[in-house]
Amino acid sequence: MPVGEDQAPLIEQTNEIVRRINATAGSAVLPEARAIIPRTGRLPGIDGKAKMSKSGGNAIALSASPGEIRSAVRAMFTDPYHLRVEDPGRVEGNVVFTYLDAFDPDQDGLAELKAHYQHGGLGDGQVKARLEAILQDLIAPIHERRAKLSQDRRYIREVIKDGTERAQERTEATKREVVNALGLFQL
Repeated sequence: MPVGEDQAPLIEQTNEIVRRINATAGSAVLPEARAIIPRTGRLPGIDGKAKMSKSGGNAIALSASPGEIRSAVRAMFTDPYHLRVEDPGRVEGNVVFTYLDAFDPDQDGLAELKAHYQHGGLGDGQVKARLEAILQDLIAPIHERRAKLSQDRRYIREVIKDGTERAQERTEATKREVVNALGLFQL
């Protein structure tokens, strides 16, 4: 399951419980979970101070409009010592480059951009423009799909209802398997 690196200990605790149940049952009744930790990890907030958080007001929502994306990227923290275009800049700790590392599909071009920025002669505005274009392309279809789906309340209710029913069926089946494997009785 996709989780952040900080969630890996919780996955391991879950697996310890699973191993105990499986050992008691004498068979692999429950599968162990495997943490899938993304390459990027946790993204910082656009202010560069902490992790991205809706409550912290430093996030870019998947429902963000093009204007909201533009404003968020323009407000992003960069290198505070990169005062003039000709000044060399630092990519480490630069939120814009952190997001480019995560989302830019052209990693070779990004490496060149980083070198140019570190050497000097590249302004923050140009780097932010590249990031904004990438985020606009990435988020636009999500935004459009969300807007379309939000118009069909009946469909949303059906999806939630069907998902709830499937989850309940699966949970009940798993519970019966575990109870039977452990030789317990149900009331």
